[in-house]
Amino acid sequence: MRAMSASPDSNAIEAIVSICRPVDEVFNFYRDFRNLPSFLGDVVAVEPRGPAVFRWTMQGPFGIRVASTIRVTEEQPNQLIRYETVAPPLLRTSWEIRFASNSGAAETEVRETLKLPLGGPGRAALALIGKFPAAEVAANLHRLKQIMETGKVTDAAFSVRGKF
Repeated sequence: MRAMSASPDSNAIEAIVSICRPVDEVFNFYRDFRNLPSFLGDVVAVEPRGPAVFRWTMQGPFGIRVASTIRVTEEQPNQLIRYETVAPPLLRTSWEIRFASNSGAAETEVRETLKLPLGGPGRAALALIGKFPAAEVAANLHRLKQIMETGKVTDAAFSVRGKF
């Protein structure tokens, strides 16, 4: 797995992982957002609100739970999922998840790009409360790899205490 915090867009964080599973299996598992709590470190629940709208419950520092509405903005089967928080543009967080077959049909490369609001100041504010998005993105992809390849998560880095 490679994590890359530098990106041409100063608000973006990227990480890449290769998963020993076919692209359609990885894409379908990820696209069923009800699976996200099984590997995302701070997401504790996802409730569908419509075909492309979901309510995520996240646990933050100090045990505080926050709910956010997430909207899928683009989807290309077995290739791409883009989604974002439903928020004013300056406060919107967005994700781009790209899927590509690697080394034949048995391996999938997953590339996540997270765009945070407020750039450097936003990252600094998150760091003050103990959240480090670059490390979290890489850890989340590592857990996705674990669950897709072994069926279980053993890495609890950058996750809610006691979750995994």
